[in-house]
Amino acid sequence: MSVCSGLTSYFSIPMLMCSSERRKSEIVIRGWEESSYHSLLLLVGAVSQNMEATPQTGPNRGQRRLKLVNFEIQENHISHETQGLSDKHLVVRRGKPFKVTLLFYRRMWNPKAERLALQVLLGEMSAKMLVHFSDKWSDPHSWSAQIYPGNIRQRVVTIHVCAPVLSSVARYQLLVHIVGAHEQSSYAAGTFVLLCNPWLKEDPVYMPLDVQRQEYVKSDYGVIYMGTDVSVSQRPWSFGQYEPGVLEACLQLLQVSPQHLSNSHKDYVLRADPAYLSRIICAMVNSSDDMGLLEGRWKGSYKDGVEPTQWSGSADILHRWMASKGKPVRYGQCWVFASVLCTVMRVLGIPSRVVTVFNAAHDGDGNLITEEFYSSTGERLGLSKDSIWNFHVWVECWMKRSDIGVGFDGWQVVDPTPQEMSGGAYRCGPCPVVAIQRRYLGTPYDTAFVYASVDADIVRMIVRSGKVVGKKVDTKWVGRLIFTKSIGSDVPVDLTDSYKRQKQDQTYRMGNSVWCASRSVGPHPVEEMVCLSSRSDMPRPPIEDTSSLDVTLTVQGEPTSGKSINLTVTITNLTNSTRLLREHLNSQLKEFNSGPEKSFWKSHQEVSIQPFGDLTRHHFIPSSKYEAFLVGDDIVKVVAVIKDLKTKERVLAIQDFNLSSPKINIKVEGGDSIQLKKEHTAIVSFTNKLNKPLSGAVLTVEGYGLLQGKQEARLTVLHPDEKIEKKVAIMASTSGTKLLSASFSHSSSSNVVSRRFHKVSVTT
Repeated sequence: MSVCSGLTSYFSIPMLMCSSERRKSEIVIRGWEESSYHSLLLLVGAVSQNMEATPQTGPNRGQRRLKLVNFEIQENHISHETQGLSDKHLVVRRGKPFKVTLLFYRRMWNPKAERLALQVLLGEMSAKMLVHFSDKWSDPHSWSAQIYPGNIRQRVVTIHVCAPVLSSVARYQLLVHIVGAHEQSSYAAGTFVLLCNPWLKEDPVYMPLDVQRQEYVKSDYGVIYMGTDVSVSQRPWSFGQYEPGVLEACLQLLQVSPQHLSNSHKDYVLRADPAYLSRIICAMVNSSDDMGLLEGRWKGSYKDGVEPTQWSGSADILHRWMASKGKPVRYGQCWVFASVLCTVMRVLGIPSRVVTVFNAAHDGDGNLITEEFYSSTGERLGLSKDSIWNFHVWVECWMKRSDIGVGFDGWQVVDPTPQEMSGGAYRCGPCPVVAIQRRYLGTPYDTAFVYASVDADIVRMIVRSGKVVGKKVDTKWVGRLIFTKSIGSDVPVDLTDSYKRQKQDQTYRMGNSVWCASRSVGPHPVEEMVCLSSRSDMPRPPIEDTSSLDVTLTVQGEPTSGKSINLTVTITNLTNSTRLLREHLNSQLKEFNSGPEKSFWKSHQEVSIQPFGDLTRHHFIPSSKYEAFLVGDDIVKVVAVIKDLKTKERVLAIQDFNLSSPKINIKVEGGDSIQLKKEHTAIVSFTNKLNKPLSGAVLTVEGYGLLQGKQEARLTVLHPDEKIEKKVAIMASTSGTKLLSASFSHSSSSNVVSRRFHKVSVTT
């Protein structure tokens, strides 16, 4: 198959077997009554697209009737909102007609004596359409091929083809048949890709507002929110769905899924359902149990791959996976998994957005309660399989959920980070957000697990000599903030109320076989019962807080790398007695997914507090105490344990925060909107704002789609207030959103000290 020059996108047509031979190979498929997605499907033999266009039998042997097919790619892509997704394939959306123009040789198709038919092939499935004349729009619920008035000219006919609104997402083959009284000539016209259609009301992924479709389907730019709930940071992400080869990689993920490899026929049938598609792709984005895209790693060395913080877009990851023929790309963490999943979903036509949950619980034993253990001096202990992630990133996909009934349509949580298995694979969702908010924990898929992520209770325990010497229940810490990017802006939208209703009075009662939690919900209290079957790991009721001390711990100002960290501990005595207390403070470097590290600063002091009095304590952690352990954007956990020396009562308070990085400046000369295939200059610089020199300073600049490889500037010593700078020439070969990334490091730190991403828009 060859493409002619110019913009016509005509394809030369190989001829297939004639009618008498083909009819013998067609067998009607039985047993498909249970599928609502396909009704006119036939089993046919394999078709080669490279056969000579020569009739096999009949009076016209050696003569080709059909010369060229024009897929009208430019016009169809504009009409179907698929511009830029591929320069190799026609890409259209189901339920909406697309144009195909046929160019004949001297002998034109005769509508009075011959029938013209089109046939689409998908694996073993086939649908054949007789081409008919009509001036009405096609029925979006069945395959159709129509010629509108005025669409026949000398040797040229334009056909409008429409796929059913519930067609499977895949790449199809298109055949053309000319059927006469005594013979049939058949031609392989080429292939086209069919996607979901959020512009069509009948499609399960229909999204009513155009601004939503532009943001959640067509936009190739996103923002990932990270850090902690008290110091939120953000970084841009290039979804990259318009980069060459990304569409093909997304389709390949479907082709190598375990479901397709084990039963391709069933997989093709089910691909009409967006819930099925999201579940398959969710598992394929991680590589824990299949030929998936990304391998995860959360600690240790990343030298045999790419450190997750270095990724800035999805296209590079998808291209590497395709180039390696299915070998997983190293390495990803939650925001990388989620961002790539969002890319694939948008390519397939399913509206999607990246969502960050701050203080996300990982409920390892499924009891909706998360336990944390601390030493008597405030050091976090790794004694529980539960954990609290400072932030966790997943995806919401928009769709109707006809598989579970009315009331669960809309945004669905789909989480590709490999945490727990669901249906035999590492995946999570799709889970309706409304089911989480209403606490319908049995709703498919994985609602109880997702609910615990945003609304579990935390029981924090102080342990000394193997015994629990203090407990505190926190019902508000988990899911304190849930953010996504707003439409048309980098400002976050707070989704917390979409996931959570305010917890009110709770009662817990134990029975012989069932544990139930009764919660009052909403402005008109309605009791909802959450019940779990009796088992050995049955959850315990939370402990009532009867503390006679109230302790809070806060961080003053914005903690910045290279400067002192200012802490304030406030203690309130709720009794009428003077009390002698011991104050323990402990600071640890903390992985964002809750892994505790070694303490880098401690304080132990005795203080006295008056009856019903308040006591405010100020503490300062100098940079010399943490600079060997911490770099920009690292997360710190500070814990205060206050002990009454007489009563032995202990009360705990915690605060997590992240250090802001020293700033890297990136400036594109002429502005951040650049022209396609035209060279521009970017200036990247870093100024040492510390009061000491930095040895072995390295400033590194990268930009997928803008630069080839890495470019560096080096200084033996970077003195205080001195600047290191690198000028780079950038050029984009494709349009869309690109990201320049820069990092700064020096020999006194084993990690990158600062990292910056800069958005660049490429226009034609």
